[in-house]
Order: sequence, then structure tokens, then C-alpha cells
Amino acid sequence: MNTYGLGHDVVDVAAFAEQLAEPGSHMRSLFSVRELRQAAERARLKNDGEAVHLAAKWAGKEAFLKAWCEALGERSYPFTLDNFPWREVEVLDDSRGVPHVMLSGVVARAFRELTVDCGGSSRDDVRNPKSDYANDGDIVSNSVSQTDYAGSIPVIHISLSHDGPIASAVVALAD
Repeated sequence: MNTYGLGHDVVDVAAFAEQLAEPGSHMRSLFSVRELRQAAERARLKNDGEAVHLAAKWAGKEAFLKAWCEALGERSYPFTLDNFPWREVEVLDDSRGVPHVMLSGVVARAFRELTVDCGGSSRDDVRNPKSDYANDGDIVSNSVSQTDYAGSIPVIHISLSHDGPIASAVVALAD
């Protein structure tokens, strides 16, 4: 197995909750409707705060970006922190509660270009037919074997955790 990139991020849940609640904050706009809905539902079921679940998703987004930047190596980054389309990187749980990274839009297109440089062959159909959330053109994470993509893209592996005041995520891009 080849690993192309590894990213890790931690988020202070209390500070993140303050950012979400701050008047005029745009933090919520960095999440998709599906992410917000899923975090609210999980908070309701677990009887805890929505910020805990959004903080873990945010850590996942940041960890993905770090892994992708490592995989790019010396090549130019397709985005800066100021123009990165955060909503196009979704961290969503499947029906079993397993987290996955979903890429869409310009992020999915830019990520596809990376795959050519990682030794894979580019394909137009890069979606996971097993996912509850996949749309045409989406790239999804770790529930897919390489044979599902005919070796065309690195698989996005993600692990999320939160304990007390800290949320954490690790992302690996591998084949």
C-alpha cells in the first residue's frame, strides 16, 4: 500500500462553539446542509451539543486538506486558505455511523488531477455506488476498494474522535 498524504487536526470544542455562536460568524456557512443536519441529529440523539459534532467534522476537513497538501509535494496548491471551498469537502457518517469524506465540485475535479500524478489513471466516473450520499462526480472515502475505482484515485481514509474538550481527526490518502 502506498500512502500519498497524512493529515491530522485537533479542535478545541469550547472555542469552536464560541466561533459558531459569535454574531456575524460565517463558520456555519463552511458546512454543507447535510453536515449541519447530521450534526444536529447526532447531538439530539446523544443529548450533547451540536458544536462537538461540528468540531469533529471541521477537524476532518482540515486533516483532509493537510493530507492533500502533503500528497501534492512540491506542486502548486490548487487553492489557498482564503479561497478553499470548504463546503465541497463534506464529512458525513454513513448509516452505520462510519465517517467518510465526500468531495464535489471544483475540489473533486482538482483532486482527480492529483490522481494522475500519483500514478493512477483518470476516469470520469469517480463516485461510490455504495454510499448513501454519492452524487455523480462525487469522490467519497474509505468504504471503497481500489477495484471500485479501477486504481484511478487514492482512497481517503478518515478517523474522527472527540473526548471532553478536544475533537480530533486523522486522514490518510492511500491506495
